[in-house]
Amino acid sequence: MVTPALLGAPAEPVPDVERIAVLRANALGDFIFVLPALDALRSAYPEAEIVLLGAPWHAKLWRDRPGPVDRVLVVPAAPGIRGPDPGEPASGMADFLTAARKERFDLALQVHGGGGNSNPLVSQLGARVTAGLRTEDAPPLDRWIRYVYYQHEVIRYLEVAALVGAPATTIVPTLAVTDADRAEAAEVLGPPERPRVALHPGATDTRRRWPAERFAEVARELVGDGYEVLVTGTAAEQDVVDRVVAAAGVPLRPQVGTLSLGGLAGCYAGCELVVSNDTGPLHLAAAVGTATVGVFWVGNLINVAHPLRGRHRPISSWTVHCPVCGVDCTPGIYPHRPGDGECPHRDSFVTDVPVVEVLEAARELLRPEPGAP
Repeated sequence: MVTPALLGAPAEPVPDVERIAVLRANALGDFIFVLPALDALRSAYPEAEIVLLGAPWHAKLWRDRPGPVDRVLVVPAAPGIRGPDPGEPASGMADFLTAARKERFDLALQVHGGGGNSNPLVSQLGARVTAGLRTEDAPPLDRWIRYVYYQHEVIRYLEVAALVGAPATTIVPTLAVTDADRAEAAEVLGPPERPRVALHPGATDTRRRWPAERFAEVARELVGDGYEVLVTGTAAEQDVVDRVVAAAGVPLRPQVGTLSLGGLAGCYAGCELVVSNDTGPLHLAAAVGTATVGVFWVGNLINVAHPLRGRHRPISSWTVHCPVCGVDCTPGIYPHRPGDGECPHRDSFVTDVPVVEVLEAARELLRPEPGAP
């Protein structure tokens, strides 16, 4: 009996594969979405070494972590690939490519966008077979699939893996939490006196930020329900974390710069729930198995919201016009529609999400009815 493929019939596997390169060198949430594709590659090529072409933070995260990535090669900062980390020494792409070609990759996959900058890089790795995504103006690889913006990111990368004979084994991103992650979280946070909930009110793109005062209201209600509430953020998000803590008027535990990325995974794994904007920590929390409530702009909900609903609730804003100037911001994706889609403002597109919807979802997940997950 032939087991049907989860997402359609893949191509035939490539023979004699010993080493696979996968280019994905961007931010945390972006990387979480590619994990099922990496799992598919591991299942299809169990003896092959999977080498992630990533950023410095990938190398730290995957040190001694079980999962589909065997090794990380840090790609130099370059336009369309990744920006430099603070204090990162300069390194040349030519030297990187010379070293990468010595790896003798059998497969090289581009899961790093439309391919305008990334396809030329992958083509220069010297792999026997290249595969990936392609916009109309990007150069082709040996095997490619069209990059169409509105597609769930997880499915997008699974389709790339299928091009080289790696059918999907799951559509759910999963990241292993190590003993070191849990130990770091325990050292920083101490033992919980009450069940913990974490809020993450930041996001790199300010248009995806739900107002800090709304997070504060959620925090106040959850503290009243008997939960210990953490407020996590990066150093760049110190201000918004401070505003949440100040507006809540109840004891909260801000955590800015106290945990490494692995420690944050351990922290979230110990929480009952994470409430967050659509940003990397939300997707990290889901990947380590924690229930989530996420505030999404509708376009991002299509592309990145968690596909399951047993433990995850995406709450959507339907705003498509700039709240400042009223410009329709969709023509960049739909060029034949009226309006130019150009807008310099970065005011929030998710302020229409009411607190009551987030609280209802949070309480439903925290106090499930009999028979619920």
